Amino acid sequence: MLPRLLDLELLDSLSKAVDYNDLDHTATNQAFVGDLLAAGEFQGEILDLGTGTAQIPIELVRRHSDCYVMAVDRSISMLDIARYNVDIAMVTDRVQLDHADAERLPYEDERFAAIISNAAVHPLPEPFPALAEAVRVTEPGGLIFFRDFRRPEDTAALEHLVQAWAGHESQRQQQRFAECLCAALTVDEMRQMVQPLGFPGESVKATDDLFWTWTARKTRIEPTSDSNPQETGNMERIIDDEPRL
Repeated sequence: MLPRLLDLELLDSLSKAVDYNDLDHTATNQAFVGDLLAAGEFQGEILDLGTGTAQIPIELVRRHSDCYVMAVDRSISMLDIARYNVDIAMVTDRVQLDHADAERLPYEDERFAAIISNAAVHPLPEPFPALAEAVRVTEPGGLIFFRDFRRPEDTAALEHLVQAWAGHESQRQQQRFAECLCAALTVDEMRQMVQPLGFPGESVKATDDLFWTWTARKTRIEPTSDSNPQETGNMERIIDDEPRL
């Protein structure tokens, strides 16, 4: 297995944000939203962590008539372009942008009906605090849907993925993509992240050769009269394996 090489570069220059926005993410974004909608029912206020230039929230509100998205990112330049994209798409009444750090969210507990995130875990040196924050602000019964890259097994697999998924892009963008893959978590590493939060490792699955997906429902277990208080705390959650359609 390739060692994890942290991707510490924040896309917070306008030129880098423009480069990111100019990449064709259409198929990936459509697949993300399609799989999200198939994962279960949700409505109301949705939080998108690491929204980038807000392409996924725009796609989501076009396909889901009963949700609103709080789209957050820590990059001001990304949010500047996101604001333009939201205006052009004419969804300013349904997509709100906010500058926030996923590891220290400025929102109250159990606020959001669903938390979504696409390719926002791999840049974090230590992803666990952001995952814990996501769980904290999800309402009981709320949907958690995260997707990100899978780190390749070896150099040959890395080169294959770069050519298969970004071979038509510039050399600079291919290099950037390779760096993202090297910074990514494996399925097993992500499973080890979610288990201390009270979710089974099996809630993280390999989506394909490029992505893993974490799909879960936050469910608070009500204490019974003979329950041990230490066994019914805030970290006690279960996964609902059946889609709620």
